[in-house]
Amino acid sequence: MLPLLAFVDSFGRSAFVFFDFVTAIVLIVLVLMHSGRDTGMAGMGYVPASQGGTHIVERNLTRVTIVVAILFFANCVVLFHLLR
Repeated sequence: MLPLLAFVDSFGRSAFVFFDFVTAIVLIVLVLMHSGRDTGMAGMGYVPASQGGTHIVERNLTRVTIVVAILFFANCVVLFHLLR
């Protein structure tokens, strides 16, 4: 068994299942916060209507979404190896 998996197994599977649940909910919320064409964060009033292009709030939202998605994917891989 890999040393990482030995550490993960000693930490507890339930913690990783809970973390997977939380990251899934956060990822859903973040994806729903993204703007379509003229909605999302821009429609909520965070982006002034006079500004064109991508506002810094939208860029930061994209970055946070990518980080949460990577965490969710890595946690799913760990859970796959733990529950196999």
